[in-house]
Amino acid sequence: MSLDIQQVAAARLWAAHQFPYLAAALFASPVLEAPGLERVAVDAWWRVHIDPTVVEGWTAPQLGSELVHLAGHLLRDHASRGRAIGFAEPAELHHWVDAADAEINDDLPLDLERAMARVEPDDLACEPGRLAEEYYRRGLPRDGFANDCGSGAHGHEEPWEPPPPTEGGSGVQRDQQDLIRQRVASDLLADDSADVPDTLRRWAEDRRTPSVDWRTEFSASLRQAVAFTRGAVDYSYARPSRRASAIGQASSAGVVVLPSLRKPSVEVAVVCDTSASIDDDLLVSALSEVDGMLRAVGTRSIRFLACDDAVRATTRVHQANDVVLFGGGGTDMGVGLAAAFEQRPAPDVVVVLTDGYTPWPEAAPGRARVIVAILGDLPDGYRRPEVPGWARSVNVPSPDFGAVGSR
Repeated sequence: MSLDIQQVAAARLWAAHQFPYLAAALFASPVLEAPGLERVAVDAWWRVHIDPTVVEGWTAPQLGSELVHLAGHLLRDHASRGRAIGFAEPAELHHWVDAADAEINDDLPLDLERAMARVEPDDLACEPGRLAEEYYRRGLPRDGFANDCGSGAHGHEEPWEPPPPTEGGSGVQRDQQDLIRQRVASDLLADDSADVPDTLRRWAEDRRTPSVDWRTEFSASLRQAVAFTRGAVDYSYARPSRRASAIGQASSAGVVVLPSLRKPSVEVAVVCDTSASIDDDLLVSALSEVDGMLRAVGTRSIRFLACDDAVRATTRVHQANDVVLFGGGGTDMGVGLAAAFEQRPAPDVVVVLTDGYTPWPEAAPGRARVIVAILGDLPDGYRRPEVPGWARSVNVPSPDFGAVGSR
């Protein structure tokens, strides 16, 4: 059986009519006939693969709904995000695809006429409105299901995929993919329809926002905090003033002792999220970067607190290699912050390394400046849970610490 080209054309037109802001992505994806595939899937090169026997008898809205769903994988770049996680076995890959599907289906209308099974956050025992990464880490895998929307959903090449465009095959190159995402973002922001989901609108707004390398942002925040502390000089009688000679010799009236100016050293505490949701490799890499930045501003040792839902270890370290990570439970960085401010001497700057999924105190627990480094990729169109206004927030992506925006 051959693929019905008219059926595909009708499905695309239906999808573009229902979701006009997705038209650029829908029509950019080549559609390939895939006999024996037993499903509809998309690869990392934006090629849609359709088994003709599977879609036989489908209506235009049913096939169009599948095309909209697959476009969601491509626009959210689930392929790169899946590669960043890595999968040791097929069950983990299928669970990631379920998580990615749940992220997409948060935005799609419930009455969308899909012919294939639809995975909702409830199916993974999760609340809606989250990222695929959170559904993957915290959701319950579905027993007996092997969901696979293709490498466009998870990033791992399938044996049935044709060669990539770089080797003479069809498809959309990486740089063109980014241009299409930008076009979709522009079209979405130009659409003032009330039907546009809020999460997709935020995705589009973030695509239009210039990004800043996290190292530059973090280093600037750290230097500002350290400079503020070092600038807070005070008078001290611990050592004589350099201007004492101007007073002259002691008289019968007594001796006048002038104080000298004292510049305090900077005490830095690092509260490190060691809960089960944190990737160890990312944590170690981030610690190394922070270590280098602290040395650059002249801080030679830090107070390190390993914290999940309680403080598991408190040590003073001179370099990142001295850090020992304890934890693996829940997450509450408020506990770690409270413990950091109880240290003596009290910290002047507190750096919190976390994935952001934690409760925060309503008010700052102390007078020190707080910098929160949010670890992990920040996918287009999504934000981490809000960091309180009394802290400075910087996003630290994974795994190569590329440039992302920061608040």
